[in-house]
Amino acid sequence: MILDEEPKDNYFKGRGAQLNPHNRFAKDDYVKEHSEGIDDWEEEDQKTTFIIGQSKSIVNKVDSPDVGMAYSLNPYQGCEHGCTYCYARNAHEYWGFSAGLDFERKIIVKKDAPQLFKKFLERKGWDAAVISLSGNTDCYQPAERQFRLTRQLLEIALEYRQPIGLITKNALILRDLDLLTELAKLNLCMVYVSINSLNEKLRQKMEPRTTTAKQRLKVVEELSKAGIPMGVMVAPLVPGLSDHEIPAILKTVANAGAQAAGYTIVRLNGAISGIFEDWLRKNYPDRFEKVWHAIQSCHGGNVNDSRFGERMRGDGNIAKLIRDSFKLHCRLNHLNEQVIKLDSGLFKVPQAQFSLF
Repeated sequence: MILDEEPKDNYFKGRGAQLNPHNRFAKDDYVKEHSEGIDDWEEEDQKTTFIIGQSKSIVNKVDSPDVGMAYSLNPYQGCEHGCTYCYARNAHEYWGFSAGLDFERKIIVKKDAPQLFKKFLERKGWDAAVISLSGNTDCYQPAERQFRLTRQLLEIALEYRQPIGLITKNALILRDLDLLTELAKLNLCMVYVSINSLNEKLRQKMEPRTTTAKQRLKVVEELSKAGIPMGVMVAPLVPGLSDHEIPAILKTVANAGAQAAGYTIVRLNGAISGIFEDWLRKNYPDRFEKVWHAIQSCHGGNVNDSRFGERMRGDGNIAKLIRDSFKLHCRLNHLNEQVIKLDSGLFKVPQAQFSLF
């Protein structure tokens, strides 16, 4: 399958979303009705801005049975990676922003995350259940290079012997190889890398500010060699665009050292539906109908399904073909043969250091 069509003019290169849809919580809305309107309408792309946020807590309990985590921790809200399908876009509306370009341009930095993390771990009765970094947005997105919050969180996890799961699509994680190695020696961490396509042209359009698939495979290989349990999330698969890559992706990641693999089928809930539809029309107009209808076929005729147990994997013929192909190639490549369980028994709150003077 060849995916090399070029989008038309008036395209924000380096951004996934190409519009700012209305925030459902906002009372006022300003829209551009006609391009030939008398008033000027500024449409220049804007640089990313960082907003220092304050939170009452940083660790969230996850009630969904579909996502495979009990607790999540996200030091950033919004994500410059710009993945068009990202389910975290909708959460940006709670902060007063749009789920579209605002999600990629206006990044909320939770600088108090390390202090809040310690406070959470020191709660009475905490049982050291696994906490997942990047349950919502990528903890190794470009902002991390400047603010280094994720590294501080890993240092705390090592100090408290708190088991941690991570998922990322950024090679910046290699910066923290030293901490991850020490955590792995104590069976306190597992890392998942997200790879939903090996097609570089598709990645540049659908995930414009992420690292390449080649670099992500390097992450899998280097962390695996360091003794860190590695998994890959082939997510989300987009029927008609990337689902045909399942065999190649699973073989490649297994050869790089991955032990586990999972997948999801794209679901377009809330504002993401309009964002992804606009992106798909602009980038792949010749196959828009085919891809859109394929997504609908996986969700009972809609592009989103909120039912637990179905929303991530879909149902129908296409979803079944994807599920069967994934299971087959996991088996052929010896993925998911062992269940990796992290150790919660080492957890201990460090003794406070009191001065003698």
